Amino acid sequence: MAAMEADFIIVGQGIAGTVLADHLIQCGKRVLVFDEPGLSNSSKVAGGLYNPVTGRKMVKTWLADDLFPYLLDYYRDLQNRLSTRFLIETPIYRPFLNIEEQNEWMGKSSESTYKPYVKRVFDQSEYGDHINDEYGGLLLDQSGYVDTALMVGSFRTYLLDEGSLIEQVFDDSRLEFSEDGVRYLGHTADKVIFSDGPLLTRNKFFHWLPMRPVKGELIFIKVQEDFEAIYNRGVFIIPLGEGICKVGATYDHQNLDNETTEKAKAQLIEKLSGLIKLPFEVVNQVAGIRPATKDRRPMLGVHPENERIAVFGGLGAKGVSLAPYFSKQFVEYMTNENELPEAANIKRFFSLY
Repeated sequence: MAAMEADFIIVGQGIAGTVLADHLIQCGKRVLVFDEPGLSNSSKVAGGLYNPVTGRKMVKTWLADDLFPYLLDYYRDLQNRLSTRFLIETPIYRPFLNIEEQNEWMGKSSESTYKPYVKRVFDQSEYGDHINDEYGGLLLDQSGYVDTALMVGSFRTYLLDEGSLIEQVFDDSRLEFSEDGVRYLGHTADKVIFSDGPLLTRNKFFHWLPMRPVKGELIFIKVQEDFEAIYNRGVFIIPLGEGICKVGATYDHQNLDNETTEKAKAQLIEKLSGLIKLPFEVVNQVAGIRPATKDRRPMLGVHPENERIAVFGGLGAKGVSLAPYFSKQFVEYMTNENELPEAANIKRFFSLY
């Protein structure tokens, strides 16, 4: 085989593929990314929240103590290198539903496990002009959102300028292997990493992994004033400026298309109406497919029979939070510096192969 064109071919340039490619480049590896810009990509319509306390029960995000310090440093550095601003560091406010929840968080907020993520606990309404929060609420720190479309788009421009992006669909049936590496339509590399989200379900090499893609829809609303925080209870409301807010999201495991629906719009409006006090107008609606997994953990690792093929995906709805930390772990794994965390390693599913 001729001299290698790249160390790694990466298939897909969503949130996962973008952050992984950047980590490889930062440690001196040559990458060649294949991505078809016309394909639907949940990264373009993602909420982009990074939130240390999540879910209906308001529990600390899985691996928060590892994820959050690293993701903030990483995104700050990446946006500086790309000369853009896609990291919006904003407190998230979670109104309490009852007095019991308020009392619980009065105690929890001083515990060492939660203290780094709590800016303040309110025992009475703080944002009552905007939302229903008669019992007060929890104002979170180390929170905000990433403008994922801007981040992915800016990195795409960088890859194009470097000659490291090929804008076409990747046909895995045309991948060839030798003792020296891989070849694809005349391009050569040491290894190929699939990071193309829900398309893994149709992948020749990784279709056996238990992916569980889920469709999500968002609406954009117009209100009369700008909010000071991201409100999050039942739905999230992300203020984008000039009265425009992003509101989401729905979860649909059945209809895995990219069409927006009146049903999802109605669900979001109903939940939004229970949270917000201000009148609003729906100005847009978008849909995308999240690359989720059945056990809600990432899918990382090398194929059980072919060490030239790897997968980096399954980050699901928390892609913005998971991508930096697990990219670091994955790059160290691929360069033989460490093992992958068991909870994310695809070895847990080798019995399905």
